[in-house]
Amino acid sequence: MEPRTATASKRLQVIKALSSDGIPVGIMNAPIIPGLTDHETPAILKQTAAEGSLTAGFTVVRLNGNNGRLFEDWLLKTFPERADKILNQIADCHQGNLNDSQWFRRQKGTGKIADIIGQMFNTAFNKYYRGRSMPTHNKNLFRRGGNLLLDL
Repeated sequence: MEPRTATASKRLQVIKALSSDGIPVGIMNAPIIPGLTDHETPAILKQTAAEGSLTAGFTVVRLNGNNGRLFEDWLLKTFPERADKILNQIADCHQGNLNDSQWFRRQKGTGKIADIIGQMFNTAFNKYYRGRSMPTHNKNLFRRGGNLLLDL
């Protein structure tokens, strides 16, 4: 959907390659667009877990400034029969607006649609990511002043 970005299959290849090399991988399922991409969440979590991802998160779309107008224009051209429903569901997640600037609330949204998205994500996460977690950070490798002081 987003131009000039890696395809889903390429992203899955990266997850597999990194995790196969022992590099911990987590994914961000974002932005979830109510009425357009929300139904993909379980399949995304299933596939990313199968490729070795250790954790996952999500955000609900919010359309800041010009992004709202650009998205609405794209939506009306691409999915004219669904545009009103999608825009109304996005607004439902952000207290009647397409955007919300309030920290934390803006990431997950509020209201019935946001709750359904959160429940769907949590159900899939618990199914496919059970028992997985990112490794703890090795703080012994921290160097006061940063790694710029390394002698090479």
